[in-house]
Amino acid sequence: MDIDLSTNIGIKLKKPVLLASGTAGYGEEISKWIDVKSIGAIVTKTITLKPREGNPFPRICETPSGMLNSIGLQNSGLNHFIKNIVPEIKKLGVPIVVSIAGKNTEEYGKIAKKIEQCGVDAIEINLSCPNVGYKELIAQNTKSSYNVVRVVKKSVKVPVISKLSPQVTDIKIIAKTVQDAGTDAISLINTLPGMAIDIKERKPKIGNIIGGLSGPAIKPVALRMVYEVYNSVQVPIIGMGGILSAQDALEFIIAGASAVAVGVGNFINPQIGAEIISGLKKYLLENKIYKIGKLVGRLNTNKMVLNQA
Repeated sequence: MDIDLSTNIGIKLKKPVLLASGTAGYGEEISKWIDVKSIGAIVTKTITLKPREGNPFPRICETPSGMLNSIGLQNSGLNHFIKNIVPEIKKLGVPIVVSIAGKNTEEYGKIAKKIEQCGVDAIEINLSCPNVGYKELIAQNTKSSYNVVRVVKKSVKVPVISKLSPQVTDIKIIAKTVQDAGTDAISLINTLPGMAIDIKERKPKIGNIIGGLSGPAIKPVALRMVYEVYNSVQVPIIGMGGILSAQDALEFIIAGASAVAVGVGNFINPQIGAEIISGLKKYLLENKIYKIGKLVGRLNTNKMVLNQA
């Protein structure tokens, strides 16, 4: 029997594995190394209205079980993206989700509207980049989160995905807020703030001093938040945070993710997305589960055991 790996995260995907924003450029770069049709979708590097130079170098450093980065949303701006990037990524033959960030609510809506006119498949709203100098992340404020998602939803017809930050007291509250605002899906988690120090030079290893920590070190936090959000909202979840293998992906799916996104793993092994998909197929076949959707949220918990007693 064939294994059905298709999923729906606002857009229908043939495979439940995406490449996370900021880890695969705009798609055309990584297409030199992998067959992009082997994965479910690519989420582009975040686009802003005007070009951004980004944060001072160095912007990346390796840490135990993780990576710190502080890119600062460096990009060439919306006009350059539409004129030079979109024509190329349309040739890839894989769904493209464009990540966007704005300086205010109105700017988010303006960018989303122009992006939709390019014919992309979906928009991911970056509500949670920790490295751009705002006093407060949008995703830390329910009113701001609601307003941004609502404006973007009113501006476009393509599916809208809201990317949330782990830097909140209760992730469930923010998830319910963006659901109420109309988001079609939720992706989580973004990076956690951290730092590393060069003791020889006695200076930070990141030019911006503090960067965003990603990789296996944050996986338990990400899993917990996917589980909590799955049990709080009805929209699909894209789980991410330290996924380096099919086993990691399965943990997120069992916790409640309808799809997963690979970030740091792409830097270690560009083929990792396709390898995870192969591993998912193998697991489903061995366990006689022929549709990946049957596995979403199927976590056996102590609570269930107690209820059965």
